[in-house]
Amino acid sequence: MDHEHYSKERSASLDLLLRFQRLLVSKLYPGDCVGQIPNTYSPDLLGVGSLLKKYTALLCTHIGDILPVATSIASTSHRHFAEVSRVVDGDLTGILLPELVVSVVLLLSKNAGLMQEAGAIPLLAGLLEHLDRFNHLAPGKERDDNEDLAWPGIMGSFFTGQSSRNNEEVTLIRKADLENHNKDGGFWTVIDGKVYDIKDFQTQSLTGSSIL
Repeated sequence: MDHEHYSKERSASLDLLLRFQRLLVSKLYPGDCVGQIPNTYSPDLLGVGSLLKKYTALLCTHIGDILPVATSIASTSHRHFAEVSRVVDGDLTGILLPELVVSVVLLLSKNAGLMQEAGAIPLLAGLLEHLDRFNHLAPGKERDDNEDLAWPGIMGSFFTGQSSRNNEEVTLIRKADLENHNKDGGFWTVIDGKVYDIKDFQTQSLTGSSIL
């Protein structure tokens, strides 16, 4: 990440909290120690785990206070949602929480016993309802959910069914039609003899147009 860009976006206190959070995670991340008895942890490690729980509790309390207010304002209109999202994205909710969740999942995969001892995961689970309510206000949410569940060519047959497919008129697209469409700025591609329009997916993809 561009350090200068992000340091301008974040306050000094928020940057300090992020560093502290990363320090806690790094202390809990298992090293290459040899000969440790399984499910036994040093007092220092348990202390760091306890500190992570307290830190998570404070963070969740703040986010639990912020999100209901954000949801209330964002429900007014799409413009309000966009503005509130921008504010939340620069707050603890958008900077500390995503990295903390990923870090906790990583630590859980490496040392589940220690993370259960720490007890931070149930605290994060308490935010799910608040996050879900806020995300449900996002414009195009239903469309995105449908695309995730039934992306053309992968899961579509499970939802459309064979009967509805038989009722649809099949459109034949020549190679020249496809090439002309793509020259005009479209993005059609052929998979197993079927033409798919992946123009919308192109804007969301991180892989780049050449790979698509």
